[in-house]
Amino acid sequence: MDELALIDRLRLIATDPAARGLDDDVAVIGDLVMTHDMIAEGVHFLEIDPPASVGWKLVAVNLSDLAAKGAEPVAALLGFTIGSDSEWDEKFIEGVAAACEAYSLPLIGGDTISLPPDAPKVFGLTAVGRGDSSIPSRSGGKAGDALWVVGLLGDAAAGLAMLKDDSEAEGPLVEAYRRPVPQLATGRLLAPYATAMMDISDGLLLDASRLCAASGCGAEIRLDQLPLSRAFVAERGAGRRARLGAATGGDDYALLAALPADFDPLGLSLPPGTILARIGELVGGKGLKLFDAAGEVPLPERLGYEHRAQNI
Repeated sequence: MDELALIDRLRLIATDPAARGLDDDVAVIGDLVMTHDMIAEGVHFLEIDPPASVGWKLVAVNLSDLAAKGAEPVAALLGFTIGSDSEWDEKFIEGVAAACEAYSLPLIGGDTISLPPDAPKVFGLTAVGRGDSSIPSRSGGKAGDALWVVGLLGDAAAGLAMLKDDSEAEGPLVEAYRRPVPQLATGRLLAPYATAMMDISDGLLLDASRLCAASGCGAEIRLDQLPLSRAFVAERGAGRRARLGAATGGDDYALLAALPADFDPLGLSLPPGTILARIGELVGGKGLKLFDAAGEVPLPERLGYEHRAQNI
C-alpha cells in the first residue's frame, strides 16, 4: 500500500471536522493546530548523520507544519525508541533540547519503546500550536492566486547527495539537509492573507500538485523563478536540469503559499534574511504546467518523494 492509498483508507475513519478530510498536514480544534511527523533511519536521515542533528530535524520538521498554518508553538510530545548506543541516544536528546529551546517549544510528555538491536531508528513528535482567526488549509486556493515560496529549494537534496558520495562532506548544503529551519515567523505574517498554504517537504512539484488537488485547480510554475542558493548553483548549476532537481528533491521545509494576485507580501515587515519568491499562479483546470525562459517544460516522471513499501 502506498502513501496515497493509505490516506484514502484512513479517510473512512478520520471523519471528524478537525481532520480537515486528511487533505492537510495538521488537525485543527478551535485555535489549536496539531501535527505529527516521524523520521526513520534510511528514509529521513543517514546512519552517519550526527545524532544531535537528527534530534534537531525531528523537531524542525514538525514546526514546519505549524509554520504553514501561521501557528505559534505551544507544546510537544516525543515518541522515542531506545537503542543500544546510550551515547547516541544522549546526543539525540541534546539535539531535541536545542531545537525546543531555539523555538520556545515546551516538551510535555510522550512515550518510549525499545527495538531489536538491528532495527532502524524511528522517532516521532507531536507538535501543538495555536493559530489566530485565520488558519490556512491546502484547499482554499483559487484560479488567479499567485504562488509564492518562502525559503530556498534544492539545498537539502543536494546536501544529501553530497553525503552519499562522501560521508565527510560538509558545508551549507549539508547543513540545510541536517538542520532545516522552520519558517515560523514568516508563516505567521502570511497566514492572514493566504488562501492556501503548506510546507514543502516532499518536493515543490509534488506538494504543489497536492495543494492543487485539494483546492480543485491547476498551477503554472516558472522554473526560472525558483529561489536557489549560491551554494546550490555552485554545486549543481542553474540550468533546467538543476532546477528540476531543486523542484523535486524534497526535504526543503520551505513554505508554499497561494496569495491574492493583487497582494504583495514583500510589503510586509519580514524577518531579516527572508527569501520570498513568486514562482507562478493557480489556474483553472487540473494538474501542473512548467515553464522557463525557453517555453513550456515537460513534467518530470517523478514529481517528488512518495512513501511506498519498497522505499522502506
